[in-house]
Amino acid sequence: MIGYMYILECSDGTYYTGSTKNLEKRVWEHENIMGANYTKKKHPVKLVYYEKYSRIDKAFYREKQIQGWSHAKKKALIERNTNKLHELAECKNDTHFKTTAPSASLSDRTGGNRCPSGAEDEGVWSSIMGKK
Repeated sequence: MIGYMYILECSDGTYYTGSTKNLEKRVWEHENIMGANYTKKKHPVKLVYYEKYSRIDKAFYREKQIQGWSHAKKKALIERNTNKLHELAECKNDTHFKTTAPSASLSDRTGGNRCPSGAEDEGVWSSIMGKK
């Protein structure tokens, strides 16, 4: 079963990292204050990044990895700043996934960030982002 790791930006500028089998439904829940307690208190939220995996357990593993990252490192991932991502990884002696972004851009709902690694299925992304 497909899984997604996603990052939301909260109203206070913090990031919430989660994983789910149904990204569209889960983002809707967060946007409608039915998501995690953390995001309920920091509403509104905006989807700023996601990665698609062939299995939910892989998405969950990635979620746990990213949850341990600093705000700066998460921001570098969201912004596709691989130089900064490598620099921050070296400072903390930790690891991260090397990502490559397809050329497709995200809708306004994501603040204009690039389509994340593994999200090359434009049909899935379009339906999630409300495009036809």
